[in-house]
Amino acid sequence: MNECVTQAPDERREALRQWAARALQSGHEVLRVPPLENVLGLSPLSGDAGFRRYFRTDTTPALIAVDSPPSRTNINRFVALADYLRRHGIHTPLVIAADIEHGYMLLEDLGDTQLLRMLNPDSATGLYAEVINELLCLQQIPRAEGLFPPYNRELLHMEMSLLPEWLIGKLLGRELSAEEHQLLERTFAHLLDSASSQPQVLVHRDYHSRNLMLRNGERPGVVDFQDAVWGPVTYDVVSLLRDCYIRWPREQVENWALAYASSAIDAGIIPEVAPETFLRWFDWIGLQRHLKVLGLFPRLYLRDGKHGYLPDLPLVIRYTLEVSDKYPEMQPFADWFRAEILPLIEQQDWYRDYRTAGERRPTETEPS
Repeated sequence: MNECVTQAPDERREALRQWAARALQSGHEVLRVPPLENVLGLSPLSGDAGFRRYFRTDTTPALIAVDSPPSRTNINRFVALADYLRRHGIHTPLVIAADIEHGYMLLEDLGDTQLLRMLNPDSATGLYAEVINELLCLQQIPRAEGLFPPYNRELLHMEMSLLPEWLIGKLLGRELSAEEHQLLERTFAHLLDSASSQPQVLVHRDYHSRNLMLRNGERPGVVDFQDAVWGPVTYDVVSLLRDCYIRWPREQVENWALAYASSAIDAGIIPEVAPETFLRWFDWIGLQRHLKVLGLFPRLYLRDGKHGYLPDLPLVIRYTLEVSDKYPEMQPFADWFRAEILPLIEQQDWYRDYRTAGERRPTETEPS
């Protein structure tokens, strides 16, 4: 059996440390990292929603050592995507060394400054303009044969199916009736039709404030791109502007979205489109994403032992119901969710009132 399957996490960390030390010793002149004089140190960093673990080396400059178990991740795809995106001008981390067989990588360190940390009412418009400009560059990259699978109806439907399976069935312990399944399928069908009708481009798939890194004088760093696909043009911009981790007033979000649409038209990414059509695309693909997240975050908790995502669900519920209430096609889903599912969610110990989720509260140094 492959050692990556049988090794415990601490054993893999030590194996990663030893491999990284050898890679640095053999390539330090190219990497501009001085020869190691002491044992290489690794400091753990917070991970993502996947199975990778990240560590920062104690070298100068620092690098990121990645434990990417090959039984659960596709390290070949990560390396290929990082290279392809960099060759087209996107600032993904440079892959300095990789052990494909065992699942280890050394990457350029893009720092700790996530976009999320820098966003506030004064900075938001300028920062979003910067990262939306980067998104426009991403969306003009040509499709490489075999590198970007289609974000088709089957995949989009599978994602939304996480909602009844993981939130309703496994977290809340409720069985759905045949009529309720039919209601969900009708809702899903509307969203799938809308997704299919949009122009199709490269989709990062998690283009949000925790995956965009800021450094002075440099283009934004883009991470967590390994699940990129070819799909609906509004997917990434709604991931950014209706972020699961920070909320802005709806009118402001719609203004930002329409400004993006104008730039995308000018760049030839999308054809001329009426504002109301574009906002419907934007709203409905955002609803698809948030229905997925309503199932994904419980799965991360129940299956993968990741406890930090459930408290973000009230904001996702808020987005889901706000958008559903705007459209007659979605109103039956919204009414059912409020009547049948929300009361069960309200009993969960992580729950807080979704109607105020994402609202900014004054800090101790801000006036009330």
